[in-house]
Amino acid sequence: MVNIPNLLTVIRIGLIPVLVALFYLPLPYGNYVTMLFFLIAVFTDWLDGVIARRLQQTSNFGAFLDPVADKLLVTVVLIVLLQINPTTWLLLPAIIIISREIGVSAMREWMAKSGKSAVIAVSFKGKVKTFLQMTALALLIVGSGDVYSYHFLCGLVTLYLAMILTLWSLLDYMKKISIEPDSS
Repeated sequence: MVNIPNLLTVIRIGLIPVLVALFYLPLPYGNYVTMLFFLIAVFTDWLDGVIARRLQQTSNFGAFLDPVADKLLVTVVLIVLLQINPTTWLLLPAIIIISREIGVSAMREWMAKSGKSAVIAVSFKGKVKTFLQMTALALLIVGSGDVYSYHFLCGLVTLYLAMILTLWSLLDYMKKISIEPDSS
């Protein structure tokens, strides 16, 4: 279904290769330019939700694609940041965050097939986690290439806070669902 929120989500996905290219282009103030495009992508996530609710343009396709776009954005940025800044301090939260995103996606898929998709709707904790992740990634983008910069260190601390909320929200999801043996 083509509507404004879904179009914004597709634009967010389309910005991902642009972000990757910007990471590697030798532009003056390249880290800030890359962060600006990252923040535009993050803004489209917020905006598509607002528009979908206000104009009542929610759709099953949008409900599926929006979290996929978010997970792609976070995963790709974390991988590129790790490639530019290969440090164990960044590797640990990246592994945990990416693994959680894949795990929750799998749980949502399984619950949807079980007819229980409302059981694992996005929580307030998940929204705070996402805010912290996006803030951390913006700071890490600006500080990328200098792991001792103020931006990178603040981004790393914020990413660890996001990682803690990531694990906490994963535990909440796991409590909300009861994994029953498949009767097939």
